[in-house]
Amino acid sequence: MDPCAFVRLTVDQLLLKLPAVPRPSSGAAGVQRQPVFTCRFSAARRAVRTRSLTSESSMTRSPSRRLRSWLSTLHGDGDKRTQRDQRKGWMVTIHDLSGSPVAAASMVTPFVPSPGSGRVSRANPGAWLILQPTGAGPSSWKPWARLEAWRERGPVDALGYRLELVFDSGPVECAVPIAQSSISAKRGGQFVIDPATFPEGSAGAAWPFAGGFVMGATVEGEGKASRPTVQVGVQHVACMGDVAVFIALSAAVDLCMDACKLFSHRLRKELCQDQDD
Repeated sequence: MDPCAFVRLTVDQLLLKLPAVPRPSSGAAGVQRQPVFTCRFSAARRAVRTRSLTSESSMTRSPSRRLRSWLSTLHGDGDKRTQRDQRKGWMVTIHDLSGSPVAAASMVTPFVPSPGSGRVSRANPGAWLILQPTGAGPSSWKPWARLEAWRERGPVDALGYRLELVFDSGPVECAVPIAQSSISAKRGGQFVIDPATFPEGSAGAAWPFAGGFVMGATVEGEGKASRPTVQVGVQHVACMGDVAVFIALSAAVDLCMDACKLFSHRLRKELCQDQDD
């Protein structure tokens, strides 16, 4: 990690309350903590809850065929398989203090076990879109990045991931890879966007960020309570919306640890709230 200045955010309850930051206090006690973001999590089997967020979205009018395919999953795809066969329809929406949505992470490709296996394979990963509002209204989103994740095979049981920035440049969708690595499923670890840890990015002129370290987030291992700390390079923060998109990304990464859990194991109850709807 570069020794540059960064914004540090501690997430106390990932699925319930996002993050609190220090605020100067006039009293002798020193520093108070003030909530900056709140979030809403939904785990809808048929993605009913999220449909209103995208039904009028300008994204659906994108000329990119691949983007239209991704975004159509936000409306539900008519698949009748249950949560026992796949994990789908998860969404986290980040809101500012006024209640306006400022970022979101939506599972657009279900996490399904590979044939004859109880794990999500690298050949068929699940995926999230990290979304930003277009400013045209509360139902208007544009894609910012695509996150794919799977369960690695090998001597170390790990969550594998790949992150790409998404650009809709007319009839051809452009994706720039910015991170790819793995995190121990047992111990957890760090999710990082930094050209120093991603040679493919630092070696090419296509690296889309100015400067070095972009962000980092702690990720807990399976079965552990999530209390991630998110760090964002200050040169990448022009407004609170910039921070929110990294919070949405860190939420998606954290939830990938659950989505890639072996299908022989049960999910946490809060991730299955709509199974019996």
